[in-house]
Amino acid sequence: MDDFEEGRTQFLQILKKIDPGAQAVIPVAPSNGHFLISLTRKKARKFLMVSEDDILDLPADHTIQNEIEEQIKETLESIKD
Repeated sequence: MDDFEEGRTQFLQILKKIDPGAQAVIPVAPSNGHFLISLTRKKARKFLMVSEDDILDLPADHTIQNEIEEQIKETLESIKD
């Protein structure tokens, strides 16, 4: 498994821990060094921008894991059900 797949998997695990009903679409390639990730809950959708480095370092860096977890929580809280 390459670094991107490990980071993608870790991101999805964090998302499922926070909200098992939420879904994410993560592009296969970054744009300008960032991934524009779509988070969906029921019919509502919001976007979250995560740097390429953060996705690649996510599995090994607990600080980044905590930051991503907070970003996901904030984004999901802003979605109106």
